[in-house]
Amino acid sequence: MVEVPHEAQRIAQAVSADMLAKDRTSKQLGMHLLAVAPGQALLQMLVREDMLNGFDICHGGLIATLADSAFAVACNSYNELTVASGFGIDIVASAYKGDVLTAQAIEVSLTGRTGVYDVTVTNQEQKLVATFRGRSYRLKGRQVVPNLTL
Repeated sequence: MVEVPHEAQRIAQAVSADMLAKDRTSKQLGMHLLAVAPGQALLQMLVREDMLNGFDICHGGLIATLADSAFAVACNSYNELTVASGFGIDIVASAYKGDVLTAQAIEVSLTGRTGVYDVTVTNQEQKLVATFRGRSYRLKGRQVVPNLTL
């Protein structure tokens, strides 16, 4: 994570805490936040037995969900309500039961109401599992955490 102004960092932390407290899917999948900064997020998830497909590998949709959650935290870290306008994912290696997957989201571009974020998903051995690119759209005049004061 890059060094950022204290106030911006506090906003990113408050917004991510609020978002993840309400995110039932991320909770159910056991995701937890390792770090957040404006335009960045680092989330982790343990691959469990119930996450395996018929080939005993982690379901690709769950890898995409981890990346999407990191993307959501990163693009909402400024406390401006932001949604996905699209994303693509390339799964380049399998993940297995017991693997610890880490998704690192980094802002590539933020202009006006649109943004582009890259997310890499790696396993506990730092082996690349997937690359994800998300496109975001900010909703005008709406905050994630209304009237956030720190």
